[in-house]
Amino acid sequence: MLVVSLIVAALCLIQGCAGSNFYQDFDITWGEGRAQIQNNGELLTLSLDKASGSGFQSKNEFLFGKIDMQLKLVPGNSAGTVTAYYLSSQGPTHDEIDYEFLGNVSGQPYILHTNVFTQGKGGREQQFYLWFDPTADFHTYSILWNSQRIIFSVDGIAIREFKNMESNGVPFPKNQPMRIYSSLWNADDWATRGGLVKTDWTQAPFTASYANFTANACVWSSGAVSYCGLNSATASYNNDQSWQGEELDYANQGRMKWVQENFLVYNYCTDTNRFPQGLPPECNV
Repeated sequence: MLVVSLIVAALCLIQGCAGSNFYQDFDITWGEGRAQIQNNGELLTLSLDKASGSGFQSKNEFLFGKIDMQLKLVPGNSAGTVTAYYLSSQGPTHDEIDYEFLGNVSGQPYILHTNVFTQGKGGREQQFYLWFDPTADFHTYSILWNSQRIIFSVDGIAIREFKNMESNGVPFPKNQPMRIYSSLWNADDWATRGGLVKTDWTQAPFTASYANFTANACVWSSGAVSYCGLNSATASYNNDQSWQGEELDYANQGRMKWVQENFLVYNYCTDTNRFPQGLPPECNV
C-alpha cells in the first residue's frame, strides 16, 4: 500500500492530478481489509460485516476550510448501520462537526443526522430526510468552516448553519485543528427507530462509497497553519480564500429555509421536553 501511494504521489507531481486521490490524502485506519482504495485512488469503499466495520482518516489536520466529499450510501436494507463522515479534533475537550447517515429498512428514507461539538460538548442535533435516494448515486456533502460560521450543504444546497455566537456565551470551534474521519459501523442499539430495528446480517457485507474529495482549507502542521489552499491531490495551490469570509446570500438562505420547512425531522432548538430549564442560548439568538 505504501509503495502504491508513493508511486501515485510521484505521478501526480509529474503529470498533475485532475481530481481527488485517496492514496495521497487519507489513511485507512481500521477494518482489516474492509476498507479499500480503488480505481488508482479515485474511489474509496468502506464495508461492514458481522465481525467488523471499517474507517479512514485524513493525513492532514485543518483549521478552517471548505470540505467536499461525494458519498453513495449503503443500498437496500441498511437498518442498524451508520455511515459517519465528520471533522474532529482529539482529547476530552474536542471539537467536532458531524454528518451521520442512519440506515433504514428497504424503501424507508435514510436520516441525515448533524451535530456540532465545541469544547467536548455536543447535543446540538438536527436531523433531516433527503429529497433524493442517497444510495442510487453519488451526492456531495460539504462543510464550510470559517471563523464566523459552519454551514452544512448537500449538493450545494445549505441545510444548516451554526454561527459564531461567542458574544452570547456560546463556544465556537476555532482553535483546535481537525482531521476528516469516516467510518461504517453497526449501531443497531440506537440508529434505526431508537434500536427497535436490528441489523439484518444476511444482507452483509454493507458497502458505502466515496469519491471526489476536495479540501480548500488551511493545513495545520507543527503547531501552526502551514498553508491555505487546495488538498494535495490536485497538485496545485489555490489563492482563492473567499471561503474564509463566505456567508449565505439571500438565495441560499431561501434554499436552506426550503430544506428546513420540508425535510427537517428533529431540531434540538425546539425540543422543550429535553431542555425543561430553557433551550440552549444559541437557540434564542
